[in-house]
Amino acid sequence: MKYEVIIFDWDGTLVDSTGRIVDSMQRAGVEVGLPSVPDSAVQNIIGLGLPEALKTVWPMIDSSQLQQMTQVYARNFVYDSKVAMDFFPGVAELFSDLKAAGRKLAVATGKSRKGLDRMFADLLIDDRPVGQQFVASRCADETRSKPHPLMLEELLGELQVSAEAALMVGDTSYDLAMAREIGMHSVGMSHGAHDDDVLLDCKPQALCHSIEELNLWIKTNG
Repeated sequence: MKYEVIIFDWDGTLVDSTGRIVDSMQRAGVEVGLPSVPDSAVQNIIGLGLPEALKTVWPMIDSSQLQQMTQVYARNFVYDSKVAMDFFPGVAELFSDLKAAGRKLAVATGKSRKGLDRMFADLLIDDRPVGQQFVASRCADETRSKPHPLMLEELLGELQVSAEAALMVGDTSYDLAMAREIGMHSVGMSHGAHDDDVLLDCKPQALCHSIEELNLWIKTNG
């Protein structure tokens, strides 16, 4: 077995949440009084920590607006947005197959710890909180934001595995770039935030278009 640990990004990789993130951030920007931006500008920063994301989309944002945006965005995402969000098809089967093969599952995400823990508790796999599927996780507010590889280095240290024994799966260049930085293999998922050509520029081992395709690739190559 080549890959002992499979590390997943969350939004846009396992969970079809890109639309809700864009909707929630656009609503927050209007409420705070920030200039209008195209949806693509928001979509392109998915995966970064929230402060880094907001400063990228709105470089002129001041500290007061940054704090307000953080609060309003979180409220919109959890309570106000009507955009549906759920796991991509095939996630339950993927997790079952990976665990049956003796692989450990982890998460490296740009979400906050509070946000990820909420998802871990609220979303279910086989009628159990999905958080029970993972042996470790790192969030952007606990360490350096992507694309810096520190969150991957911390996960590898916690799980006592080498970069060569782990695989990073993500839908953005930030995911793939941080893996490449430390010599970790990666797979890009085309159903998330970044376009195929952006992902391919990061030289992943594969580009998959569905969770089912990812499952087959790992069985064949990992």
